[in-house]
Amino acid sequence: MITVLRIGHRPFRDKRITTHVALVSRAFGADRILVDEKDETLENTVHKVTENFGGSFSIESGINWKKEFRDFKGIKVNLSMYGVNVDDRIESIRKITEGKDIIVLVGAEKVPIDAYNIADFNIAISNQPHSEVSALAIFLDRLYKGKELEKKYEGKMNVVPMEHGKMVKFIPDEQQSMKLLYESGSDERIVSHVTTVYNLSMAIGRYARADMKLIVAGSLLHDIGRTKTNGIGHAVAGADLLRERNIDESVVRIVERHTGAGILPDEAKKLGLPDRNYIPETLEEKIVAQADNLVSGKTIVTLADTIDRYRLQGLKEPAERIKKLHKELSEVCGKDLDEIAMEINS
Repeated sequence: MITVLRIGHRPFRDKRITTHVALVSRAFGADRILVDEKDETLENTVHKVTENFGGSFSIESGINWKKEFRDFKGIKVNLSMYGVNVDDRIESIRKITEGKDIIVLVGAEKVPIDAYNIADFNIAISNQPHSEVSALAIFLDRLYKGKELEKKYEGKMNVVPMEHGKMVKFIPDEQQSMKLLYESGSDERIVSHVTTVYNLSMAIGRYARADMKLIVAGSLLHDIGRTKTNGIGHAVAGADLLRERNIDESVVRIVERHTGAGILPDEAKKLGLPDRNYIPETLEEKIVAQADNLVSGKTIVTLADTIDRYRLQGLKEPAERIKKLHKELSEVCGKDLDEIAMEINS
């Protein structure tokens, strides 16, 4: 774990620069930041960024910096223009910190001499005056050898790399998902069905420790394509509609793959569907698909009811896939999905 310790913060003068220290900490691989002066506005800003753009980065302000630095069980680094050049020490730091936690102190104008005495390493990013933000970014980049830039984040908002222009894909919350449904022309029949699927998906998701923001959006939007068609192609129509709205692919795939326990390539070809992958792969894709299988209209039904319905339609193989998916998810949850469904009905 890498902790950044920001000292000398003045809430009414340094809010912007300390915010940038926190953002660099998060983007360049640190796990948390501690700030000496209490600043709830700063905490809220950082929490919001993490909520929107993903990750588990945390912040705590109003701490006793000297106690935190002195008592830290790991390697202590003080970034200072008066330290030893980073390139002369970075290999030693990498070796000594392997398997250990690190705390990196980033000061403001004047850093107390105690910081220099407590630190295991006093490191400079050149011995010239410059920004503590750049110093932290360069140190973390050197420490990780640039690998921190390959880290993947799954948040409500995800930037799509582009050579020209800009695009942000987002994961809608409950309110935004409902708004999308109504804006697309969903009637009460669709809304009552997806609401029931949402309730069951959320219950299963909690047992399975799934990504709940994906469960929310995927379950509420899984049948948005029925505003275009009620046929087998409604999942494709829904996925295409959401792509037009810049909804994140992790949600789009839930919608595209929710039919039954997935549609095999040869089945999709016979049905006249586009050449795409219709088999749910992620945990969240599987949960929404199976929750949908266990909801008829706005009523939660048992696995046996669903299997009987499929077999009456001559869909023996899809029925077997649904049984297999039911068993898989029940094992993940540590509880049969029918029992979880009964909890909602009771």
